[in-house]
Order: sequence, then structure tokens, then C-alpha cells
Amino acid sequence: PISIMVYRAQMGAAQPTDVFIPILLSTFLSTLVGVIAVSIAQKINLINKPILILAGVVCLFFSGLIYLFTHVSREEMGTYSTLAANIILFGVIVLFILTGVRKRINVYDSFVEGAKEGFATAVRIIPYLVAFLVGIAVFRTSGAMDYVVSGIGYVVGLYGVDTNFVGALPTALMKSLSGSGANGLMIDTMKELGPDSFVGRMSCVVRGASDTTFYILAVYFGSVGISKTRNAITCGLIADFSGIIAAIFISYLFFF
Repeated sequence: PISIMVYRAQMGAAQPTDVFIPILLSTFLSTLVGVIAVSIAQKINLINKPILILAGVVCLFFSGLIYLFTHVSREEMGTYSTLAANIILFGVIVLFILTGVRKRINVYDSFVEGAKEGFATAVRIIPYLVAFLVGIAVFRTSGAMDYVVSGIGYVVGLYGVDTNFVGALPTALMKSLSGSGANGLMIDTMKELGPDSFVGRMSCVVRGASDTTFYILAVYFGSVGISKTRNAITCGLIADFSGIIAAIFISYLFFF
């Protein structure tokens, strides 16, 4: 969400952080569905007391957020969303620092060491990344995505359902393939329709609601020699699809 809010600020959004809570809610739902899908595929038993208590607390927290933000005006919703975003983001940073102090860890040195490891990983995945990005470029320039989006809009329109969300679908579909590609489509949408438009905001929410499943499988799995992905792609796409659907409904709830 941080990078998305930075892009919104650069595009001149009145409240760049107003998408934070919708992204948080959408991500929670996609994560929940992803965990359940993996547990079913791997035959992992999630029905035990600690997990049920944790899931109950988290669900109660997000249910409270939904209740709160659906019982205030649009102006108050934007104000509270911005305030919540700032408090949560600042709280996460402080939590990391305090945890490091409590465990007597030099937070700065740990950060620098992690950055070094990240650079080494980036160099290792370059060959896989180049091959994958070429495939993404072919998919985009061939017009295949436009046909898919137009088809979805046509089918939905036949049932009399509002089709405003179709403008955000390119960003949603691209996210499973490439994060940078999704960023580009999100920015293009905000440039064309405005960062504070309904579709502009929805494109930001769907950008943050799912993950780069195919990118992860092609680049990171390949870089460490994993060839048998088993249920990873199926569970990942189920989580992505759930996040996109959740992002669309939540965007209508918050911004329409």
C-alpha cells in the first residue's frame, strides 16, 4: 500500500491514503482464502484452538472496520481511513524497532544485512526475470488482455450489472503476472480518469489486493531450482481471484 499511496500523491490525489483500508480489507480476504486453499490442498488441519482464536480475533477486527466505515459519511470515511493508515503504518515501524530493542538486536545493522541479501537475490533472478518480462510484453502488445477485458464487460453487461469496474480489470489481471506491469496500468488509469475517480481508486485497490503469482513461480521458484510447484499455482490463483472480487465489492462499498 505504501508504494500505491506514493503514486497517488504524485498523481495529485486529494487524499492519497484513502485506499489503505480497502486494500487492507481486500488483502485480508485474499490471504484468508489462500490459507484455506493451501490447507485443503495439503491436508493441513486448521481446526484447532490457537488458530481458531487468532482467526476469530482478526475477523472481528476487520468486521469492526467494515462496520465503522459503512456507518459514516464519505468525507468522514476518507478522513478516518487516512488517520488509520498513518497510525497503522507508523505503528508497524515502531513495533519493529521496539522488538529489536527488546531482543537486543541492532536494527540498523540487520536492515543493512537484509538489503545486501536482497541485492544478491536480485542478481540471481535476472535471467528468469528477463524471460518472464518478454512473455508479459508479448501478452500486452498482442491485444489479448484487451479482448479478455472487453469480453468480461460484455458478459456482465448482459445481466444488467454495473460495468464501471471493468476499467480496473487490466490492472487486476496484470497483477498476477507482473507487479511493475500492474503499476503501469494503474498509473495509466489514474492519468486517464483521475486519481480520485471511482475507477482510479478501484485500480489502486485491486493492485494491492492480490500478488504476482506467475512472477513468483517463474522467477523465484526457478532461481532456486523448484520445478514441481504442486498446488502453488492453483492456490495462488484462487487467492488472487478472491482478492480481486473482494477489491471490487469493497471499492463499491467505499467509493461508489
